[in-house]
Amino acid sequence: MSVLVYTESEKGAFKKVSLEVASYAKAVANQIGTTVTAVAINANDTSELGKYGVDKVLNVSNPQLETFNAKAYANVLKQAAEKENAKVVIVSSSADSKYLAPLLAVGLNAGFASNVVEAPSSTSPFTVKRTAFTNKAFNATTINTDVKLIAVSNNAFGLVEASGNASAEDFSPSIPEFSVHVESVDKAADKVTIADAEIVVSGGRGLKGPENWGMIEELAEVLGAATACSKPVSDLGWRPHSEHVGQTGKPVASNLYIAIGISGAIQHLAGINASKVKVVINTDAEAPFFKAADYGVVGDAFEVVPQLIEKLKAFKAQQ
Repeated sequence: MSVLVYTESEKGAFKKVSLEVASYAKAVANQIGTTVTAVAINANDTSELGKYGVDKVLNVSNPQLETFNAKAYANVLKQAAEKENAKVVIVSSSADSKYLAPLLAVGLNAGFASNVVEAPSSTSPFTVKRTAFTNKAFNATTINTDVKLIAVSNNAFGLVEASGNASAEDFSPSIPEFSVHVESVDKAADKVTIADAEIVVSGGRGLKGPENWGMIEELAEVLGAATACSKPVSDLGWRPHSEHVGQTGKPVASNLYIAIGISGAIQHLAGINASKVKVVINTDAEAPFFKAADYGVVGDAFEVVPQLIEKLKAFKAQQ
């Protein structure tokens, strides 16, 4: 009876969230006195998982699973949980996991707790801490079902290295035929994605037009960050909707979020509130974002950002 964890990968490489949920699964396994089994779908090298507490990896290699299908992936995880007699199943809060988690909960007849930010405070009864009200509060949730499903908030638990090696076992679950088939998936290959980024540089209407977005991209490149924008910017067509962050866009839980020329509407703040450090650059000292930010610069972005880029490049050159 092990703790089962779903470790997501892309093009065969594990995502950062996979290592985080593996770390979380190890903490839970230590509490209940058991081991960690990971499910890896079409991953190249699974040895990395052993560094984060995984004891065994169920390798699933199947061309039918090359593109994500929530129903198919949930079915694979259900079969793996039943095989391992897992009473606790851990997934991330990625977009894919948010689709498959409800299906998996139904399949396992499991109680489901989302947005979990800490290891269980108690295992009898099984109680976890979760965010509520768009990260403005926390609640303690008790799961009473025999099987528990937990979705860990991105960037909440962190990566915790552990000594050990993960054994590998081929796993061939049955894959039923599904009515929905993905023909192709197009992704930008040369950019850091918002979901995986530890740093996000975001711009708003204060940049005055799409022609000024070069400095946002240059700052992001220097920092190894993802670029994002506020809702009005994507609505105006300055930037693609895929970069829109906020309550009505993509949620952000980065280590550092830099908002440039964004006033800080409540919907935007709700979507980025889980970020650990928030920095705002704005000419309006009364902008709502300053009340939510950890650091603020009152100034013209067209003067501040180029100087910031110059200083960061000089600093990196000294390393």
